[in-house]
Amino acid sequence: MQADTYIPRRLDDPWKIGFWDIDVAAPVIFFFFVGYLSGTKLAFAACAGAGIFLSRWIARIKADKHQAFAMHWLYWHLPPSPMTAMRATPPSHIRRMVG
Repeated sequence: MQADTYIPRRLDDPWKIGFWDIDVAAPVIFFFFVGYLSGTKLAFAACAGAGIFLSRWIARIKADKHQAFAMHWLYWHLPPSPMTAMRATPPSHIRRMVG
């Protein structure tokens, strides 16, 4: 009994939309949506340009860093809330730990 069994090689790959990571593609999708809601071609073009610029900027920042760099950056720079608070880690405003 032989069956072709698919064995994934990479289990912890980040989510992707097409060829792009989700954190790079999300600004483009969001700004395209905002531009569509604006109702004018000029505003759509401006929003599309801003979304593409922002996604390229994010891609350059995380080029040689860890895959979860965006999540780490958001944890340390956004205010804590019940949605983002983690129980096993200290709050993000505590920068210096002893021990």
